[in-house]
Amino acid sequence: MSLSERLENCYTGIVHDVMQEMSFRDFTLPPELRPLLPERRLAGPAWTFSGSIKQGTDPYQTVYEWTGVLSRAPAGHVLVCQPNDSTIAHMGELSAETLKLKGVRGYIVDGGCRDSEFIVDIGFQVFCRYFTPRDVLNGWLPHGFEDPISIGDATINSGDYMLADRDGVVVLPAEAAEVIVNNAETAMATEDQVRAAILNGMDPQEAFVKFQKF
Repeated sequence: MSLSERLENCYTGIVHDVMQEMSFRDFTLPPELRPLLPERRLAGPAWTFSGSIKQGTDPYQTVYEWTGVLSRAPAGHVLVCQPNDSTIAHMGELSAETLKLKGVRGYIVDGGCRDSEFIVDIGFQVFCRYFTPRDVLNGWLPHGFEDPISIGDATINSGDYMLADRDGVVVLPAEAAEVIVNNAETAMATEDQVRAAILNGMDPQEAFVKFQKF
């Protein structure tokens, strides 16, 4: 099983607790980022890029540059975008169809999305801040491919691992991702023991003292 698949079997709450115990800081993205598919987790290595609106940009050039993002997007990754914009959609149906076909695992954007019903229907996971019908023809241009980006207090580097679910989004530094996943799997196994003990009648405080986990 790949590290992405193992991470996808975890959940953000347990990964958060493990990373906090390991003294990591600023690894949680803003809670305003919400999933199109709340029932589905998203995990995998990040492929980062940024963008910004450049007034007066020709619509053809805007779409040409955006389709270049789709061409570059690597299979097996989670695209993570800091658009530096809060006025337009930075994902739509045709783009989602393309990324899904390429084997991209999902998309996290500190911005907007449109065509959301269509994207839900094809089962492509997107985390975004808002919805709007306005598209990139308003002059938004991508740049900074695979450069570090910031979303809220978190810094994301290409190759870091992302885990996103109904509760939110966390970023795991690439160099520590496997250790974090190992620790999260151990913590989940302990939680299973706590749950079983309580269901079998053990007092919850007694279970906490015994397993040091709750």
